[in-house]
Formats: sequence, C-alpha cells, structure tokens
Amino acid sequence: MAELDAKLLRTMRTRWHTPVLESGAKALGKSGNNGGIWFVICGLLALVDHSHREAWVICALLAPLAIVLNYGVKVIVRRPRPVLEGLPPLGGAPSSLSFPSAHATSSFAVATAMTRVDPAGAIAFALAVALSLGRPYLGMHYPSDVLAGALLGVALGLIVPLSL
Repeated sequence: MAELDAKLLRTMRTRWHTPVLESGAKALGKSGNNGGIWFVICGLLALVDHSHREAWVICALLAPLAIVLNYGVKVIVRRPRPVLEGLPPLGGAPSSLSFPSAHATSSFAVATAMTRVDPAGAIAFALAVALSLGRPYLGMHYPSDVLAGALLGVALGLIVPLSL
C-alpha cells in the first residue's frame, strides 16, 4: 500500500502541472486553511436562507471543529509529510504531520452536512474534491492522507446534529 501511495504521489507531483493549475491549487489550498472557505460559504448561506439558518451556522462551525478533531488524529498517528527527492512541496503547512489531510476532513465534513441541509448542497462536493486533490498535487500530502481525511469528514458530516 505504501508503495502505491508513493507512486500516486509522484505521479500527481510530476504530471499535469502548469502555472495556471499550480496557482489554482495553491489558491484553493489557502482558502481551505482552517476550513475558512467553508466557514464563509455556510455563513453566507445562513444570512440568506432564513428557513435553515441554524443548520447553516452549524455547518459553518463544523469546518473549524473538523480541523481540531483532525489534528487530534494527526498527533496520534504522527505520520510525517511526504518528501520527494527533487520535488519539494509547492506550499507550506502549519504542522509537519500529514495523516489525515485536514483540508479533506473539513471539506468532506461540511459538504456532507450541507447536503443534509439541502440536497442542492451536493454541489459542494465538487469543491471538496478539488481542494482535496490539490493537496497531493502540491506535494503536501500522500493520496492516502486525503482518502482518510475524506472518510473522516463524511463520518463527521453524517453524525453532526444540524439543530440545537
């Protein structure tokens, strides 16, 4: 499994790289730091969708909560970020710990919860996938870090109560 993970990572770091795609992946990554983009999106939805305001606020708060829970897992697992000779990561990270991806955890947690609030929220999965795939593309995570983060995120998004 580790060999496949490393091979996929190397492929993602060496193929399909253009300045435009790299800039986009970096921008998405920054917007996903600490669940920021999800907090903003759900906060805006809370302002405009009065009938689901409470649920959207909970979705907004789920983003940073998922980051905190994710960090707890990182501390337990202690997997270092990938190092590929001759291919340094194309971004920085607040921690040297890699597993699971916090971007994937928060993205899939909120996208899952958003879909529970309104089926149209399923469109959020497109952003969740783009944010998550950007992490190994930039060399910040192994693909398995992203997969584990996505699975953890879906679980969080399914269990969070959407009303107080």
